[in-house]
Amino acid sequence: MPCPGKLKGEIADSPPPKSPIIPLMNKPVHVVGAGLAGSECAYQLARRGIPVVLYEMRPVKSTPAHSSAKFAELVCSNSLRSDDPFHAAGLLKREMEAFGSLIIGAARRAAVPAGSALAVDRELFADEITETLRRHPDIEIRQEEVTEIPQGETVLATGPLTSEALSQQLLELLGSDHLYFFDAIAPIVEAESLDLTRIFAGSRYGKGEGDDYLNIPLDRDQYLAFHEALVNAEVVQPKEFEDVKFFEGCLPVEEIARRGVDTLRFGPMKPVGLTPPDGSRPYAVAQLRQEDLARSHYNFVGFQSRLKWGEQKRIFGALPGLENARFVRLGQIHRNTFINAPIHLDAFYRVKEKPSLRLAGQITGVEGYLESAATGLAIALYATLERGGRPPAAMPATTAFGAMTRHLVESNPKRFQPANINYGLFEPLGRRIKKRERRAAYVERAHEALCLWAADQGLKTEKPLKTPTETAAAAQP
Repeated sequence: MPCPGKLKGEIADSPPPKSPIIPLMNKPVHVVGAGLAGSECAYQLARRGIPVVLYEMRPVKSTPAHSSAKFAELVCSNSLRSDDPFHAAGLLKREMEAFGSLIIGAARRAAVPAGSALAVDRELFADEITETLRRHPDIEIRQEEVTEIPQGETVLATGPLTSEALSQQLLELLGSDHLYFFDAIAPIVEAESLDLTRIFAGSRYGKGEGDDYLNIPLDRDQYLAFHEALVNAEVVQPKEFEDVKFFEGCLPVEEIARRGVDTLRFGPMKPVGLTPPDGSRPYAVAQLRQEDLARSHYNFVGFQSRLKWGEQKRIFGALPGLENARFVRLGQIHRNTFINAPIHLDAFYRVKEKPSLRLAGQITGVEGYLESAATGLAIALYATLERGGRPPAAMPATTAFGAMTRHLVESNPKRFQPANINYGLFEPLGRRIKKRERRAAYVERAHEALCLWAADQGLKTEKPLKTPTETAAAAQP
């Protein structure tokens, strides 16, 4: 439903309730880290009149995963997950757009065909965000490594690759060691080096434009040979990666293969919904997703890997049509750090031990580009309300924003693990409903709840929240 009420400005004109919070609109917020969460947070604060000092250590000091000094550089996949309005990820995108999200806006303008997903040209995406932040008059950019948490109001958005110095600072502050898991990156290949006579274009079940993906069909013998090569290949296993724990949503392809001979065929290599031009039925399919608007590069879908680089070239290069493939980037593994959020964070992303410090992005225990950016946006809204003298109410757990927070602050701390947005994080519907109607029910309820929350807090929504039903109706002639 469209959000009710006519709201002027970012904070409504009605007198704010009494609050112990002293308005400090002219004091800067220090945002450490210009990844997705930090970039979104800095932009949202600045456009609401709050000055920001944005710190980014690259290129002074790089990380194992980044390759440039651009802000919001995407290092793993180029996909921000499903854009289906009934999907939890699609719902979160629309909630973010309601408040003028920098990340989602830039992603839509840099979008490349990806079926029902929102995938981007990494270079165009990062370029727009970098330029937008650099030219904003209320954002001061300092490209330097931060080794101590700044004094005053601070948002730590250093991501999963937080530097050793800041990690030690958090360790001393929180009094307990960080949790962590390992993440892997998928290879990228040059389009011109592919043999397209052995590869067919098409999206699963015909979603999207029909040629959003390149598909490599394998028969049974080819698949079994590929599987055997994967499980017997050499992996990178330096000392710091002993006792490796992987995030289940981003397992290396060789780890998936080790779980059973058919696991890949029911995972990233599932053939269902993909039919070659000759009408045959592949035993398995490896997919390549468009990496840039020029269609010059493609990345391997679900093929994150920690294999040694020579092994990747040998095994992936043996797939049909990739015999002469030129790899722009090969897969690698890196450590992701996150805190035990249920112990240390409140519902406004404040660190309980130091309320002037907020954490944003994957270091909180959310997983994914989309979710990281959303935490930065939520923090900016809460900080804006506080600066204006309004003690905010937390976004309800019936919304995608609130469901993420619910996971962070209400999960069992003994079993806390990162999570992508999904309907299992939401407050239950509380009534029996047919399975095929549940997603629509979650979406309808979320839109209404977020509209009411925004109106109650005096926040303007820039893009009306509409349910998928209303959107479809509006599109009818």
